[in-house]
Amino acid sequence: MSRGLFITLEGVDGAGKSTHIDWMAERFRARGRVVRCTREPGGTPLGERLRALLLNEAMHPDTEALLMFAARREHLVRVIEPALAAGEVVISDRFTDASFAYQCGGRGLPEARLEVLESWVQGALQPDLTLLFDVDHEIAQARRDAVRDPDRFEREDPQFHARVRAAYLRRAERFPERIRRVDANQPVEAVRRQIETLIAPWL
Repeated sequence: MSRGLFITLEGVDGAGKSTHIDWMAERFRARGRVVRCTREPGGTPLGERLRALLLNEAMHPDTEALLMFAARREHLVRVIEPALAAGEVVISDRFTDASFAYQCGGRGLPEARLEVLESWVQGALQPDLTLLFDVDHEIAQARRDAVRDPDRFEREDPQFHARVRAAYLRRAERFPERIRRVDANQPVEAVRRQIETLIAPWL
């Protein structure tokens, strides 16, 4: 069986990407594909425990980055790599681009430090397609403000989220063949039309 398809969804908190994961999965299932939906941090029992720490416990930025990549390694070994080897479509809510956006862009860690972790944890593996849900600061902030029990990333100030967004856009410029921007300011149906166009080559 041929290698599966690896799609990741990225964007600042409040970009609305999670709204579209199940819809995307159904588009592939309608074509007879087996789809695995997952998320980072998390995706495994250990990863979910690390997620609870990462989203709720204050920690040094280096510790944050190391825990993110520890959870990612477990995720790759237990979920992503076996699913791809079985020919499945893997759709992940966040992957390594999020680390470069949040820990480098948001926290200010050097990119070279995370590039070492990236190489160690995932080798040459990269998503086939990354959808970057990009949204204006005001819209994303309004969505974050509406969250009843925000995690510690959602509680960060607007300047933090502006740095994260800028880092994501730099990643998109650096890897245009993989990272495709989705205008997430639009209504849900308009966003899905964009997604439909971007995933069409793999449907």
